[in-house]
Amino acid sequence: MKITVEQGACVGSGQCVYAAPEVFDQRDSDGIVVLLDDAPDARLHEDVEDAARICPAQAIALS
Repeated sequence: MKITVEQGACVGSGQCVYAAPEVFDQRDSDGIVVLLDDAPDARLHEDVEDAARICPAQAIALS
């Protein structure tokens, strides 16, 4: 799994951080998504898929 995020689309809801805190974080200044790991271990794939699905801005892409 490869993850990309579109910071320009992010609305700072933080749902990705709740779903997969090992993979996503937020900037302190404005809450925009920060990708911590663009190719996480397989054990995190389900959490990452959930994060992408629930992102209100659809700013997370998986391939």
